[in-house]
Amino acid sequence: MLRTARPKDRAAVEAIVNAAYSTYVERIGKPPGPMLDDYAGLIAAGAVSVLEEPNCVIAALIVLLPKSDHLLLDNIAVHPDRQGRGLGRRLIAFAESEAQRRGYAELRLYAHERMTENIALYTRLGFRETGRGHDAGYDRVFMTKPIGAGSRWRIILSTPVAERF
Repeated sequence: MLRTARPKDRAAVEAIVNAAYSTYVERIGKPPGPMLDDYAGLIAAGAVSVLEEPNCVIAALIVLLPKSDHLLLDNIAVHPDRQGRGLGRRLIAFAESEAQRRGYAELRLYAHERMTENIALYTRLGFRETGRGHDAGYDRVFMTKPIGAGSRWRIILSTPVAERF
């Protein structure tokens, strides 16, 4: 079930982020940005959604931040034990659906340039690179995907969203 995160989910959210991103610390030379985020604040703002399994275990999360002209997919993290099951794709489909529901024509994201497997996945899912640059102390690849009737690629969510923020 996909739902908006609650304050009591914070420890699970932080544990998933740390587990999912810890493999990149050595590769980029420091903790990736999502490992440093204020999840209590993001949860309180309604920016975090979690994918909860039937046994009430949180397996993955997504952070969506509304901007003036686009929806920013700020973070997506799947617990390493749950990777390879399509959960990340499902969360990206949710982000696309949310962007469209909120009236945005564009979904944006960024990734560290050394997270090459993530960049490759985003490209396969229809995102295109718009630039590279140094931002907030990280070398990032910026990507975008058009949303709505004009987009070349759309996903229909296979599971209803229990809560929307």
